[in-house]
Parts: sequence; C-alpha cells; structure tokens
Amino acid sequence: MSCSSVQKKSNDSFDTAITGKYWKLKSLEGKEVKMNKNQEREIFITLKTQNNRVTGFAGCNSVSGEFTLEEGNRIKFSKLVSTRMFCPNTDEPAFLKVLNLADNYTVKDDVLSLNVGRRAPLAIFEAVYFN
Repeated sequence: MSCSSVQKKSNDSFDTAITGKYWKLKSLEGKEVKMNKNQEREIFITLKTQNNRVTGFAGCNSVSGEFTLEEGNRIKFSKLVSTRMFCPNTDEPAFLKVLNLADNYTVKDDVLSLNVGRRAPLAIFEAVYFN
C-alpha cells in the first residue's frame, strides 16, 4: 500500500463524518438560534460529496456553493450564492458571514462546529435524521 492510498483513506473517513448529513443550526456566534415567526423553516446546511456542493437555507434565502475539506479538519466554503428575498430580522447575514469565515471544523456525537482558528465555535449544528 502506498502512502497516498493511506492518505486518501484517511480523508474519506473525515468526509463521512461531515458529508451527506442534514445539519440544523443550533447556535450562531455563541447565541442559541430559534426560528422567528417569519421563517419558513430552520437554518441548515448539507455538504454533498458529489461536486463538493454545499446547499442549505439561511433563514430567509436558499444558499449554495462549494466546499473543500483538507487534512486536519480544515474546511473552506467558496462561491456562495443565495436567493435574494428581503427578510428583516433574521440571522441570515451573520450565518453567511460565518460560512465565509470558517476555516476548520470538529464533529463529535452528531454535533458539527464550524470554527475560525482556535477560537470558540462560530456555529454549532446538530445532525438531523429523517425516518
């Protein structure tokens, strides 16, 4: 077995911990997130291994883009776009800012934290499983 195949296998195990799941936002910049009366649904993201696509809902608008995962639980979101509906009083601007700032993540017991550097988590998500 070559070193590169060992490396690839390691990356695959990281990928399955974070990809292919529905991640519901629980807290944003240290504050618990609650749906407001104007929201259609909860804020979430899904990271899809096919084409490294991120899709989700930011509180008012749908969001999509690309992501890359690297060794050491590094993550980078790029080419993020969203629909352009106007919805005042949502967490959407802060949520989109967090996606742009995040550079690493941790996953433990179906809880995903997006972080920047070694600071407190920018956002905490919980995996949701549908029957």
